[in-house]
Amino acid sequence: MLRFIARRLLFLLFLLFGVALFVFILSHLVPSDPVAANLSQSALNNPEIVAAFKEKWGLDQSLFSQLLLYFQHLLTGDLGTSIRTGRPVFDDLMQFFPATLELSIVAMVIALVLGILFGTISAIFRNKAIDHIIRTVSISGVSIPSFWFALIMLNIFSSVLGITPGPGRIDARTTTPEGGTGLLLLDSFISGNFQLFSDVAMHLILPGTVLGFFTMGLIARQTRSNLLEVLSMDYVRTARSKGLKESAIIVKHAISNAMIPVITVAGIGFCNLLGGMVLVENIFAWPGIGQYAYLSAVSLDFPAICGVSLLIAFIYVVINLLIDILYGVIDPRVRYK
Repeated sequence: MLRFIARRLLFLLFLLFGVALFVFILSHLVPSDPVAANLSQSALNNPEIVAAFKEKWGLDQSLFSQLLLYFQHLLTGDLGTSIRTGRPVFDDLMQFFPATLELSIVAMVIALVLGILFGTISAIFRNKAIDHIIRTVSISGVSIPSFWFALIMLNIFSSVLGITPGPGRIDARTTTPEGGTGLLLLDSFISGNFQLFSDVAMHLILPGTVLGFFTMGLIARQTRSNLLEVLSMDYVRTARSKGLKESAIIVKHAISNAMIPVITVAGIGFCNLLGGMVLVENIFAWPGIGQYAYLSAVSLDFPAICGVSLLIAFIYVVINLLIDILYGVIDPRVRYK
């Protein structure tokens, strides 16, 4: 197991190098001018300001020279400085990532609970009315565009019914505790600020449900398919012939053996939540990595774009490694060679 983990971590270094190289070259080949994207019109008319801007950010050098300089800084752990914010990219990522992580965890919990529950019910009542309803909901979750679903849900539950608060992570009048992890639910609970905890939880419900709906559909369909396959196995028929209750067979024998593919889908879904919520974060005005990536792309902020890409690549590899380790925990038959 230790050798397996070591190999995967070594692979992580090569992967991050490839991602950094690819994103850097691709972002610099975009037919746009970062000078025009970041300077005002009056500043663009001043050649001295334009020259100073290019010199500051190394835009007056060749692409190869910029690439070498970037990797020199990268090898020392320096992700560079954001053109848009003027702050170190690492500090920006640490500021915005907790909001995305918190929202992704909530969305993943909703997706796992509902997905496994719906998938199990659908498999037990195969081809019954409730099975058809759940399958329709699952297909809808996979098919409906998340940004469209976000707009509809925000309009219905916030604007029309007033059940949930509007966009944002917290109410504008609410103050957050200083320091901490940046995960407001956890920080407010630890500090005993239950008014803030309630406010954060209410703001998480709607975007968490919207983001979890897609992954829930995938998990429900995968759970149903695997559970139907497991329930047709010989050992399940043997358990039934011994007189075991159907509920005991499903809980103790079937579900655990059907979970490995579900874990894979859940892990990939969690990665997608962390790296692919740009539109939803902008709709809900959520101050996370998605919104930061969008603003960086609009302003052609090369260091920030590369930093976000490296963070997402790192998350994908680490989560896939954790999934592989979980295989061995859930199923003792799994061995790493």
